[in-house]
Amino acid sequence: MYYLSDYHSPVGRLTLVGTGACIVGLRLAGQGGSHAETPPGFLVDDDQAVFVKGKKWLDRYFEGRRPSPDALTLAPDGNEFRQAVWRFLLEIPYGETTTYGALALKTAQFFDKRAMSAQAVGGAIGHNPIPIIIPCHRVIGAGGNLTGYSGPIDIKIRLLKHEGVDMRSIVSRLCIAD
Repeated sequence: MYYLSDYHSPVGRLTLVGTGACIVGLRLAGQGGSHAETPPGFLVDDDQAVFVKGKKWLDRYFEGRRPSPDALTLAPDGNEFRQAVWRFLLEIPYGETTTYGALALKTAQFFDKRAMSAQAVGGAIGHNPIPIIIPCHRVIGAGGNLTGYSGPIDIKIRLLKHEGVDMRSIVSRLCIAD
């Protein structure tokens, strides 16, 4: 059985998805693709212990207290390749960014390959079912371009700013005023 619970955050409504024992998803308001679909049979249950813990984690995150994702029981569904990429996302420190290319190199090393496509890594990142907690927003394109985010790009910008990432060069590329 899967359960849902809404959380009202500074970046809009978030929907936690869980099994009762673990968090399997977090949906962003305005997120498209398969993340936007709610399969039949999901029950809304704000009292699930996993949601209470998840909401406390989100409270701490949005207060700037840098909670560790290790404090939560996460179970994103994906193949071995996606699971590896998502584990690497968890290693990106709060307030820092990395590139798709850097993650491709790390993934290639993990799978004992000479090279890995940054686009393949981007595809895995784009299918991250637990954004924010598994911080896909911390991945940027070469040269500081904000590309490949499955949610609304303004949420990625707000999360990076929230974490204290220096946005001057990125924001100027996007022509977005504060």
